[in-house]
Amino acid sequence: MSPHDDGAGRTTEQTRRMADSSPAAERASVRIRLLRTVPELQQAEALLRAVWNTPDTAEPPLALDVMCALAHTGGYVAAAYLGTSMVGVTAGFRTVGDGLHSHVAGVVPGMHGRGIGAAMKLHQREWAAEAGLSSISWTYDPLIRRNAHFNLHRLGAVAEAYLPDFYGPLDDGINDGDESDRLFVSWPVHATPRAPEPLPDLDAAVRVLEPDDGEPVLRAATGDVLICATPADAEALRQRDPASARRWRSAMRESLGGAMENGYRIDGFVRSGWYVLQRKEMPK
Repeated sequence: MSPHDDGAGRTTEQTRRMADSSPAAERASVRIRLLRTVPELQQAEALLRAVWNTPDTAEPPLALDVMCALAHTGGYVAAAYLGTSMVGVTAGFRTVGDGLHSHVAGVVPGMHGRGIGAAMKLHQREWAAEAGLSSISWTYDPLIRRNAHFNLHRLGAVAEAYLPDFYGPLDDGINDGDESDRLFVSWPVHATPRAPEPLPDLDAAVRVLEPDDGEPVLRAATGDVLICATPADAEALRQRDPASARRWRSAMRESLGGAMENGYRIDGFVRSGWYVLQRKEMPK
């Protein structure tokens, strides 16, 4: 691969124009570009450690050697810059077929809510489109409501599967002492992502998981429309009360995971913290 080629057939100048011309990046007042050199990849590893609060004695969310390999072989490693400061990092690898799997994405503490995450995802989508890829997939913790709202409502990604303890034990700081259940989502590259559909009447929905004084309460999962609650702040709860966080994990696996396994699909996420599921139509 030429040092002036980003792995998708673009020159450095084409890549620069792509990053600088992004309306989402302009709205967030950031510049997004692909990373190539060891010093900037070292900075990216350090940023991810800070986002995940990973101690120096533990493996980082994405190791430097892996990022170097991805950057050299046509994978996707990019960062968002506010002025000269790196404020976000995202990286992914090509999948079997014509997809990109976004393995990690993080924005430095204190910079959430500025549109940086959305700008990075849209940059990633444009890169994937120019590389001839058809979809982007990633996973996220179903307990974290801000990520659920961002992925399912704002981006319009589709939840494909509930994956219990997907990564096994993690000691990256954020996930210490918890099982790594994840929702696997996909996002189209060339087609316009689906707009959030009008949700059904939630007053008539069956609450299969709801909070009671901060604790999860499971209900029978019967009915055409189900709603499933999330804790107000799963990450803070994990630090403050690990036992309660584990109870939420188990309840989410049984309710949301069980509903998806039994023929329900996630149709949306309400900002107040509820997944909305509907029974799939069975083929005639």
